[in-house]
Amino acid sequence: MSLDRDWDSIRPERGFRAADAGMGILRITLLFGSAAVALALIATPFLDSQTRSLSVRDDLGGLDMTATGSLRHRETYTLRRSVLQPQRSSVCIIRSNGRSSGDC
Repeated sequence: MSLDRDWDSIRPERGFRAADAGMGILRITLLFGSAAVALALIATPFLDSQTRSLSVRDDLGGLDMTATGSLRHRETYTLRRSVLQPQRSSVCIIRSNGRSSGDC
């Protein structure tokens, strides 16, 4: 019987423990989670620069670059832009007194 006890001291019992499996799953989850976060941190600036270069190349086709400003409180006007105008940048300005200017 002493041989059995000696063998157990050299090679402990190899039973399956749920705690060991839980730690393995936790390690795998942390590995893939950290890889996903690292990829997101690297890919975001790269993809942002790619989309900006595409929009510059397309001559800002989908963006309306109209800027706003401040006016006196009593002066109001209406800006009209139409896809039917001969040029893309054509703007018609109609003042509150009915006077119009621009490409009307």
